[in-house]
Amino acid sequence: MGDHPARARWRWPSPHLPTGAQQSATVANPVSGASPDLLPHFQLEPEDVYIVKNKAVSLACRATPATQIYFKCNGEWVHQGDHVTQHGTDRGTGLPVMEVRIEVTRQQVEKIFGLEEYWCQCVAWSSSGTTKSQKAFVRIAYLRKNFEQEPTAREVSIEQGIVLPCRPPEGIPPAEVEWLRNEELVDPALDANVYVTPEHSLVLRQARLADTANYTCVAKNIVARRRSASAAITVYVNGGWSTWTQWSGCSTSCGRGWQKRSRTCTNPTPLNGGAFCEGQNVQKTACTTLCPVDGAWSEWSKWSVCGAECTHWRSRECSEPAPRNGGQECRGPELDTRNCTSELCSHAAGGAEDVALYVGLVAVAVCLVLLLLVGVLVYCRKKGGLDADVADSSILTAGFQPVSIKPSKADNPGLLTIQPDLSTATMTYQGSLCPRQDGPAKLQLPNGHLLSPLGAGRHTLHHSSPAAEGADFVARLSTQSYFRSLPRGTTNMAYGTFNFLGGRLMIPNTGISLLIPPDAIPRGKIYEVYLTLHKQEEVRLPLAGCQTLLSPIVSCGPPGVLLTRPAILAMGHCVEASAENWSIRLKKQSCEGTWEDVLQLGAEPCTELYYCQLEAQACYVFTEQLGRFALVGESLSMAASKRLKLVLFAPAACPSLEYNIRVYCLSDTQDVLKEVIQLEKQLGGQLIGAPRVLHFKDSYHNLRLSIHDMPSSLWKSKLLASYQEIPFYHIWSGLQPFLHCTFTLERLSPSTCELACKIWVWQVEGDGQSFTVNFNIAKDTRFSDWLVPDSEVGAPALVGPSAFKIPFLIRQKIISSLDPPGTRGADWRTLAQKLNLDSHLSFFASKPSPTAMILNLWEARHFPNGNLSQLAAAVAEVGKQDGALFAVSEAEC
Repeated sequence: MGDHPARARWRWPSPHLPTGAQQSATVANPVSGASPDLLPHFQLEPEDVYIVKNKAVSLACRATPATQIYFKCNGEWVHQGDHVTQHGTDRGTGLPVMEVRIEVTRQQVEKIFGLEEYWCQCVAWSSSGTTKSQKAFVRIAYLRKNFEQEPTAREVSIEQGIVLPCRPPEGIPPAEVEWLRNEELVDPALDANVYVTPEHSLVLRQARLADTANYTCVAKNIVARRRSASAAITVYVNGGWSTWTQWSGCSTSCGRGWQKRSRTCTNPTPLNGGAFCEGQNVQKTACTTLCPVDGAWSEWSKWSVCGAECTHWRSRECSEPAPRNGGQECRGPELDTRNCTSELCSHAAGGAEDVALYVGLVAVAVCLVLLLLVGVLVYCRKKGGLDADVADSSILTAGFQPVSIKPSKADNPGLLTIQPDLSTATMTYQGSLCPRQDGPAKLQLPNGHLLSPLGAGRHTLHHSSPAAEGADFVARLSTQSYFRSLPRGTTNMAYGTFNFLGGRLMIPNTGISLLIPPDAIPRGKIYEVYLTLHKQEEVRLPLAGCQTLLSPIVSCGPPGVLLTRPAILAMGHCVEASAENWSIRLKKQSCEGTWEDVLQLGAEPCTELYYCQLEAQACYVFTEQLGRFALVGESLSMAASKRLKLVLFAPAACPSLEYNIRVYCLSDTQDVLKEVIQLEKQLGGQLIGAPRVLHFKDSYHNLRLSIHDMPSSLWKSKLLASYQEIPFYHIWSGLQPFLHCTFTLERLSPSTCELACKIWVWQVEGDGQSFTVNFNIAKDTRFSDWLVPDSEVGAPALVGPSAFKIPFLIRQKIISSLDPPGTRGADWRTLAQKLNLDSHLSFFASKPSPTAMILNLWEARHFPNGNLSQLAAAVAEVGKQDGALFAVSEAEC
């Protein structure tokens, strides 16, 4: 029968017999009652199994209707004596059911180990034909003892992220991994601060004190359970000073002494080996306490005249010195009375003499009383005659009372190089330089001198010169050498002197500029304005949680300058912005040095002082207060990504056999690239590949770099591992601008100059880029065009009309025409819509001149290569909606 075994006669057991009872072949005919028209249908097919240690495994299959069932393993029929067969009847169909089992031992599987996998399959027969089951694979389960990578002990600062790697031992089936913290299972479902990566690494987003523990990686499958070596994680807290106590009392109660105040290193207290606070915990200062002076008596006065009672007196005062500063009062009497006749004075007198004396005294008293009454009457009469004519004198003299006028505190001379002229009123210029003449003669804009028609429906703007007075002022301004108070000569700074005509500052090759619109500086004022790019190591910008620096840190000032229109600060950024992935804030440093959120992009602004237009690679900050700014983002999901610029540099000359390729991973902003180019020029490096952009996600995965496909007969790599790695947090914070890895290669011969290889840069489970390097290390300079020479940059400061693409006269005409609401909607709103700025209508509407804000933003975005024809076309489209909108007089042209 070919491959089929010889037909055998079977004695089928009763359905009530135990499964697996030994059967014997007796009959070769099919079972009676089997349907001749049906192929066998499997109700149970063999499934994959694992052999654990030396235990045999059982495979079973069941089919209906079936006359015979045999197992076939790795293409060979299993001996019929190894089958255990059981028969029954399907209660639903009445068809016969046949079930067969076999056992497979470890020795059977090991016989073909290394050749192919061991598999078995059921074949069922009926009178209509045969049916095969699915293949079931039998594998020997195992789990090796040694982990491929185990977690290591670490000490981390509180709130710092932790990644504990674990690569379990090889095993079949693959081992499942779980983590233990102090022998207790770590469940990410119960702790949002913890998660396990697909590579089985344990990640703690922000280390807490409670995370100080021993961590163990456990790998297990059906064979065994393995434990890694425990890794002790210590979360330490660096100490912080508490606030100072109040100054103590002076150490002496009289004269010069000391007083002190103290603080403790308890905010927070250093824990688990954290650094103790730096600085002194006690401060002392000199103090002087006024000494107490006890009072002392003055000399006695002279004795008084002897009185009628034969006594006289004398007095003294407690005034030499008087008691002060808590000194004691004088002790003793201040009045001394004595007998002035040595007690020999006689008190008895004659009666007649006493009467005469008393009468005389009474007469004198009566006279005094009468005189007093006369005086009172005279006074009352005079008062009554004057009451109607005399007013309160304070009413007359109130206007001449002295007034205490405090002189105003002088402003900081560093804020304004020239103090504002308070004698003149600040005014805002809203008209054109040429006077308007209202007359019947009108010219339509498309046919006038302001906008000339172009071929093919395009329009252009023609420059026109401002009035002679403005030109003369700009000429004088450019030749005068005002104000030498700012530092000069740095490549990361621009400065200039500006008046009401405005201007522009630019830091070459950085994408950073400051636009000062016309009339932003009050008329009659002249300011010296500066623009500075800070190195990140010079400015401390605190970041918390998932926050990251997205832009350069830029200062513009002076910070106290008075602006009547918002200036526009332009700078690059490296964020792939989306509302669902990012929360982006504009931060400004206060006078006290703290960083404050002044604007959250996408949210309703809390103040009209700041606004930000975020575009694909740059942001434009409207600000009425100059200062130090930075753009900071906080990721809301793991899909949030930043742009990294990948740049390859190598030595321009290679005198030795070693050759280094440096791969920089930079924030994708022009200022960082400029710094790296300057650094490489100092190192004698050259660009060896076109820069690439990589999207780096907030997935806590590191960045890996590797080199491949290098001809081994010419070069060899000194890299010991298969790849290099930059930690996630070093890149994500954005505070380490020049991160790079170096691949050190060695030429096998000094004559080798051709280098061909591939460099891969990728984020684990994320985006990646590859560089194909193929150049001559001695003379290849094909990528030198990517490096912009310093001599090709424009002027860092432009003053007056030269700083703007739109001529001043045309600008003023557009503003005066589009600011008022149009009858057909032909106003600044339509212009904003045509320039794709209609998402900022609420901000434009909050300003006195919305059209000026739109034109200022256009100037900031399109200088120096802006297309005036496109702007002209947009303005012309607005003008078509209202034919009389741009009517101008001949005098204005």
